Amino acid sequence: MRAPLSSILLLLLLVPAAAAQPSVQEALLRSKPAVALVVSEVGAEITLHCGTDGEHRATPAPFRETGTGWFIDAGGWVITNAHVVSPAKQPGGWLRAELLEKAVRAECLPALLAARGLRPGDRTEVERDLLREAVASVEKTAEVKLAPSITVLLSNGVRFAASVVKYSPPVAGESMSGRDLALVRIEAADMPVLPLSDSSAAKIGDPLHILGFPGVVLTHELLNASAKLEASVTNGAVSGFKQDVSGQPVIQTDAPAAWGNSGGPAVDDSGHVMGVLTFVTLESSGGGLVQGFNFVIPVGAIRDFLEGTGVPANGTSNFNAAWHGGLAEFFAGNHTKAAPLLREANRLLPELPDVRRITLENEERIKHPLPRAFPWALVAIMVTAASGLVLGWLGFVRWKRNQFRIGPAEVARLLETSPEPPILLDVRNQETYEKSPVRLPRAQHVTPQELTAGATPMSSIDRDRMVVA
Repeated sequence: MRAPLSSILLLLLLVPAAAAQPSVQEALLRSKPAVALVVSEVGAEITLHCGTDGEHRATPAPFRETGTGWFIDAGGWVITNAHVVSPAKQPGGWLRAELLEKAVRAECLPALLAARGLRPGDRTEVERDLLREAVASVEKTAEVKLAPSITVLLSNGVRFAASVVKYSPPVAGESMSGRDLALVRIEAADMPVLPLSDSSAAKIGDPLHILGFPGVVLTHELLNASAKLEASVTNGAVSGFKQDVSGQPVIQTDAPAAWGNSGGPAVDDSGHVMGVLTFVTLESSGGGLVQGFNFVIPVGAIRDFLEGTGVPANGTSNFNAAWHGGLAEFFAGNHTKAAPLLREANRLLPELPDVRRITLENEERIKHPLPRAFPWALVAIMVTAASGLVLGWLGFVRWKRNQFRIGPAEVARLLETSPEPPILLDVRNQETYEKSPVRLPRAQHVTPQELTAGATPMSSIDRDRMVVA
């Protein structure tokens, strides 16, 4: 069956509208600058006495927890997991004990081993027993001054000191006591921002992308420092809707994730946040390694968490306007128009890897433009529109010509059934009439000239009867 011309025209006219939607590649490039590395660190200055050696001062290597955060507002407001920042916000006794053990290992243990003629690593069991005894002997008298801090690192390497403004606790013991969300603030403006979607409309199978800083990338020995600070993207889909142990909803996904991804945004194909990664499953109950069973806090919980904070979640900023506009022009092939927008994005937040890469590629396209693709869609629309006009004109002409025409079958019916059959006029020119052997029964011959001039033969025709010419 042939589709109606109007349907074809509608489909062709919708092609530019569909093309206006950003591709998945463009949507993810829009999103990546808004993702930041969150570092929760607790250092310590420790004063302790190692037997008869007198007082020792130690600054052991700090405890460090890394995770992912993302800007929900251009004024420096960041969303992350509570468990990412909890060591610095609420340093527990376990953290004091861990740092004290590091100090004892560095300051006291070497002398204890030397007294027994041993070096570190010679006899592991003896070393472990000596360390445990040394920690127990100095634990009550040691002075431990903790120095917690939270840092947000952008992908261009810029560091910001951060503070926790709102906090909903992470998993505690055997139950979930909160939503594992934290709102963090840095002193900044015009930051990249991620808009929120509506996770209540999500369905199983919907595409989902997790952005963040997995530890395997952060610690990879073959990557340089700048590459480690650029957010990674893993892809998957919504694979289920579950509840945590306190009955609160979570979204299950098969998108790969690892430690370090915690707090990272899970976005849809348009770059809108569907939720926040909260915990990953790396080990089964039998002890084997598994992957692809990770869980996301839905965006509705984020909206509830933000209530009363005054933080807008409109997904707009000056950087977004420049960066998104530059990307749209770049992918549309309008490289000259893209250049000032990309420069403005780089001015607002200099040397972000994605901005730098797209800007360089855009400049290369301006210098050495690619052959423009033939505009098939536009040509198809123009040809279809022209064909429609021609067909419409031909149809109108035909209708005008035939609007008073009666078909042969109708004439035959009138001749046979009408009480007063119609008057038949054989309107052929004189030469054609004389040469043709065909004659219409009971028809009166009138030439076209006589018909238009109203000649005498026409005056004898009964004007009250149907006349068929």
